[in-house]
Amino acid sequence: MIRFLTRRRGGARADWTDWFSWAYLALGVLVMFGPVLWLVLSSFKTQSALQEFPPSLWPMGQKQVAVPGSDRPLPVFSLPQPDGTSVERVMIRRVGLEGQFIDPADPARHVERARLANVTPVREMHFAIENYIEPLRQFNFARFLGNSLFVTIVATAITLLINAMCAFALSKYEFPGRNGIFLFIISTLMIPITVVLVPAFLIVTGLGLGNSLWGVILPPAATPTGVFLLRQYMLTIPDELMDAARMDHASEWRLFWRIILPLAAPALAVLAIFSVVWRWNDFLWPLIVLNRQENFTLQLGLAAFQGELQTQWHYLLAMTVVTLLPVTLVFAFLQKYITTGIASSGMK
Repeated sequence: MIRFLTRRRGGARADWTDWFSWAYLALGVLVMFGPVLWLVLSSFKTQSALQEFPPSLWPMGQKQVAVPGSDRPLPVFSLPQPDGTSVERVMIRRVGLEGQFIDPADPARHVERARLANVTPVREMHFAIENYIEPLRQFNFARFLGNSLFVTIVATAITLLINAMCAFALSKYEFPGRNGIFLFIISTLMIPITVVLVPAFLIVTGLGLGNSLWGVILPPAATPTGVFLLRQYMLTIPDELMDAARMDHASEWRLFWRIILPLAAPALAVLAIFSVVWRWNDFLWPLIVLNRQENFTLQLGLAAFQGELQTQWHYLLAMTVVTLLPVTLVFAFLQKYITTGIASSGMK
């Protein structure tokens, strides 16, 4: 990567196209990862720091020190002195528009009084680690995380199996109406999800799957995008391999399980990434199906941080970072299959 980034068209001397390429790449990195960096740094800010204007990139907070006789750290302020300098003092008490301050290095010294309008809070870089700890204590975050993991893993496995079986039939068997069935499946992509929400909810409740994680998993299991991707990839697998296996008395299920699926692994990896992202980030369908808090997924649990009158943004941002980690890890380990799978399937 370093050798690629340091290549120069002009040889030893950088050409103007080199500077343009570097600027373009830097702009792309900033556009792609700038919001993510802002989200991560903001997740370590306190509620008051998030409401400051103008906002700061780094998590800044008021400096606090422990003083003997106090059960909690006290805020530090900068007090102006008659000679034009300023000193750091700890505020131990506030009385109206004035504050009472002491020297943190010599707490027994006399108390100084100053108007709050004349003092300045001393700020320092402060990472609010409690933003990641408190939600685990106040909310049933572990239960929400377990529900999301169960839904994502099981739903992805079922999606891969159902779509692979459908794609296998549409790519390797000749029967009347095959192309018509494929076009019908693809045409469902034009139907907005909001159109089928009510019928799907009525079917789920009629089957007794309402307020159940299985009601979240099963309805979206078969996806036209997955059928299209896998079918286009399976068309590139030679039929002669199946004919040779049939001559060795291999069953159709054995053909599918031992030959087609291993050869379609790149396309399955791409579909797995898509399915993990879809299911992990899904909010609307679980919101409709689930109404008991013990069955909530992680995305529904995050909505609990947003109240009617106040939103706990510091907790919401921290838990949002946590929800992004599994998807990021899955993409990082399987991203090498994306180019191969999409290029072979013809999907744009």
